[in-house]
Amino acid sequence: MLAQLPLACLLLIAAAATLVFCFAMDRWMKVRKLTVAFLVISAGCCLGMIAVGSLQHQHWNARQMLVLYSFAWGGLTIGMFPSRKLFLKYGDEMRRGVKREKYEYPARCQAALYASVILMCFLAFVLAT
Repeated sequence: MLAQLPLACLLLIAAAATLVFCFAMDRWMKVRKLTVAFLVISAGCCLGMIAVGSLQHQHWNARQMLVLYSFAWGGLTIGMFPSRKLFLKYGDEMRRGVKREKYEYPARCQAALYASVILMCFLAFVLAT
């Protein structure tokens, strides 16, 4: 259903999902270099998803993979929302030069992240086919 939209619209949706994710990370971590790294990594993930989709047996086209990317990144952003205070704390420590041996990520935050991404990917699958 959504994969039938013009490619320009799907690219705008993917760009919006990327920018919302990067804006959220910038607000939560407040580390500009990390935000730029997230932007570059997100673009690489988008291109990688399109490449992997075309190599699969059922041959998902670029439009379907853009829908999946947009929803997955939206789910990632929503899923990281409960841990925003933790990201603020870790970002503040990074700016002050404090280095931890291990950064803990609580199980409840992990559950929210996994559930959100899985739900959004399932929704994207349904809407892209």
